[in-house]
Amino acid sequence: MATNIGPLHLKNPVMTASGTFGYGQEYAAYVDLNKLGAVVVKGLSLKPRPGNPPPRIMETAAGMLNAVGLQNIGVEAFLTEKLPFLRRFDTKVIVNIYGETYNEYAKVAQKLSSAEGIHALEVNVSCPNVKKGGLSFGADPKAAARVTRAVKDATSLPVIVKLTPNVTDIAAIAEAVEEAGADAVSLINTLAGLSVDIRTRRPHLKNVTGGLSGPAIKPVALRMVWEVAWRVSIPVIGVGGIMTAEDALEFLIVGAKAVQVGTANFVNPLATVEIIEGMRQFLTALKIKNINEIIGTFQP
Repeated sequence: MATNIGPLHLKNPVMTASGTFGYGQEYAAYVDLNKLGAVVVKGLSLKPRPGNPPPRIMETAAGMLNAVGLQNIGVEAFLTEKLPFLRRFDTKVIVNIYGETYNEYAKVAQKLSSAEGIHALEVNVSCPNVKKGGLSFGADPKAAARVTRAVKDATSLPVIVKLTPNVTDIAAIAEAVEEAGADAVSLINTLAGLSVDIRTRRPHLKNVTGGLSGPAIKPVALRMVWEVAWRVSIPVIGVGGIMTAEDALEFLIVGAKAVQVGTANFVNPLATVEIIEGMRQFLTALKIKNINEIIGTFQP
């Protein structure tokens, strides 16, 4: 079941998705964190952030919309209050980071780099670039590459860049961050969506729009992972609507080397470990000795 994401060795290819598993401690009563390939913690910024006002989550027909607004305790509090707990477990810890400027991304990366027990950084480039009128860093290949380079220059840890699907050509963004030094890419982040209250004729979310996740986006995520996997040479991590072992295996077959489980954690706190066991049973039934044998075997 073991796989490698660049220099990062995982005991199995199943990770949690940032923002859906807290800082790990919130799920530790339900899930044996030792069984996971990696825990990806909630996104961290340089300073604590309160997030958006409620309501900020809305269930949809096949998933959910969220406009939490990147609420987090800040990098300093994470290092002193949350990381010591995660060090107890035999699993990789990946810290998702974001900023509003290139310098902010670099500062967060630098503060995390010397801490014991952090194995990689995941860079959220879906954030608004405040100096460019709020345009997402990940919507422009040059901006995404510049963020990647800023983080790479500030850390010796492996750098995974998490890509936004709200672009015309996601593979072009992936190529740009690969050229800038990214060790891997994860995709997709949420799709922009809207939900309307027909009685008040107002949005259900205070922020008006939110990010759509869950089973509804899986076909889109699967298509984008396939496109990117054949355009870059760095590892691809598949994210988006993975609820079952079968879902996870689809992503591996189209070229992902690992997967992240997100919205499923809200529905079933045991989703990650059940997916790992389901994948193991699939390999056993087909007498496949190494999970890497199925990665990238898609035949269009």
